[in-house]
Amino acid sequence: MRTKKNYTRAVEPDAKHQSVLVNKLINRVMKQGKKTIAMKHVYSAIDTVTKKTKKKPQELMEELVERISPKVEVRTRRVGGASYQVPVSVKPRRATSLAIRWLVTEAAKKPNDKYHTYGEKLAAEMMDALNNEGGAIEKKNNAHRMAEANKAFAHFKW
Repeated sequence: MRTKKNYTRAVEPDAKHQSVLVNKLINRVMKQGKKTIAMKHVYSAIDTVTKKTKKKPQELMEELVERISPKVEVRTRRVGGASYQVPVSVKPRRATSLAIRWLVTEAAKKPNDKYHTYGEKLAAEMMDALNNEGGAIEKKNNAHRMAEANKAFAHFKW
């Protein structure tokens, strides 16, 4: 083995919904260590979406992550001086991480004149994802399109 094994820390479930996914979302939304503010935004977004969809928060987060997470992505592989974009399947942990990251970044891109708080932006992006539209779903589709376009280089997989 070249390097030491990378140990992963277990993420505790959040206090309100007892969900690891909600806590991961809170941690991703958090800026400069202000976790209570991030919790306020995430909980308000989840409350808004659960009222509209009539789903439990745990089910909501699982469905969101399932819809947004990519199945395949491309990774750069150098073979004989040339770089190829090789499609590889995404591991579940990375897929969850990408889904949460895309949800948060696309929510932040929403216009300020239409949405007043970050919680509203996050709720709007969650609703878009549940309806199979929005920026996070678009990123997933782009990743799948890139993998499909570079399917010819799949034999370079390592």
